Amino acid sequence: VTGRLGASSWITKNLRKVFPSHFSFLWGELALYSFVVLVTTGVYLTLFFEGSQETKVYDGSYVPLQGQTVTAAYDSVMHISFDVKGGLLIRQMHHWAALIFIGAIALHMARIFFTGAFRRPRDLNWYIGLTLLLLALGAGVSGYSLPDDLLSGTGLRIIYAIILSIPVVGEPIVMLAFGGEWPGDEIIGRLYPVHILVIPLMIMGLLGGHLAMVWHQKHTQFKGPGRKEGNVVGERVWPAFAMKSIGLFFLVAGVIAAMGALFTINPIWLYGPYDSGAATSFAQPDWYVGFLEGSLRLMPPWETQIGPVVINNIFYSGVVVAGIIFGGLYAVPWLDRRFTGDYDDHNLLDRPRDVPIRTALGAASIMAVSILFIGGGQDIVARTFDISVGRVTTVLQIAFLIVPPITFLVTRHICISLRDRPGPDRTERRGTVSRSPGGGYHAATESEVADAAELLERAATVDAAEGNNDKPAGVVEADETVAP
Repeated sequence: VTGRLGASSWITKNLRKVFPSHFSFLWGELALYSFVVLVTTGVYLTLFFEGSQETKVYDGSYVPLQGQTVTAAYDSVMHISFDVKGGLLIRQMHHWAALIFIGAIALHMARIFFTGAFRRPRDLNWYIGLTLLLLALGAGVSGYSLPDDLLSGTGLRIIYAIILSIPVVGEPIVMLAFGGEWPGDEIIGRLYPVHILVIPLMIMGLLGGHLAMVWHQKHTQFKGPGRKEGNVVGERVWPAFAMKSIGLFFLVAGVIAAMGALFTINPIWLYGPYDSGAATSFAQPDWYVGFLEGSLRLMPPWETQIGPVVINNIFYSGVVVAGIIFGGLYAVPWLDRRFTGDYDDHNLLDRPRDVPIRTALGAASIMAVSILFIGGGQDIVARTFDISVGRVTTVLQIAFLIVPPITFLVTRHICISLRDRPGPDRTERRGTVSRSPGGGYHAATESEVADAAELLERAATVDAAEGNNDKPAGVVEADETVAP
């Protein structure tokens, strides 16, 4: 086949491609593999779910709910959970995979920010990654809302209020989406195709583009012996990198399966079907929208009137805050170029301590969002510590104004102290391990590290001079180097 298609040399070349090794690079792979589990389990659930708000009388296996009027969506999820073989396991795997997927993307983006991997020529991939994060949030919220239980219905009611708070266009949008005033009778049926078709296809397309760009531009790497802007030091795609990746996939799938089997999540049979008069306190959404919940709870009761239009605090907390967060993230590459004057291409990563301002800004931003997360559970904090909800809210409001600036100053001071302290070259990797001819391992001496760096340098120089791309395994390419 390869002979007929002429793909032999192309396949060989790409199988010999080199990827650097570092534990922080695994967040992207974790996101990819959890998405595979997410899609696989989602396809199974689609066979049994009914995306409709038509009402019926529940007569399934869960006795406490028998005889109650529920929507078809809620009834189908109960059927999956109690009557479909393996249904509850698959459903819980799907939910856990969604939480891991979004968390892995967030950690991946944080690694990219703190190491400067968003700079040219990878700024486009930064925008793609952020868009993937937004789509993942949209997929999570839409999927979380489909069962039409009490908790998800309460969340949809909050989303309805946030959209409705948008001046001028808010009311037409909710009328279109919900099919009328709350609760409407169309939102589940309209969220369903968005959740199972529109968003997944968009995610797949962006993931494909993201991976293609990483493959074409080559992966970034940390500074160290033998590492330069023009080369890559690491492992071949085949067999070393491929075997590790396959192993990681099965590990991720196994852990998600174990979580689905052992840890209950979103027990809708305990919440019951949605009833606008039965909304409870101490209700918490999935973690990834905790910052939005906290913003709604901590925002003071501000109102602004512009002519006949009244803008209330829901708009400020639900729309403006989210816009500032994600707008600021999209502006990161431009702001970095604007304030540093650095328009060059970069393939070597920064150590966070070496860029104190960027690191301090990132730490302060994380602290601000963390306070919003805590604010999303301020009633639980109040009950746990036997403090009034009002007092907890006031403390968190003050903390939101004071703690992030303090975090910025402290982080900046720590980074500068670590960067400027005397010692060996900061780009050297610590704790290098060397393997002896007999198969044993020992801490590498400075001379061994220097010798290895010299060998890497010679190999890259020779290959660049020869321009030979069809070399046997173990011989490096002109711009890629296999670590010893």
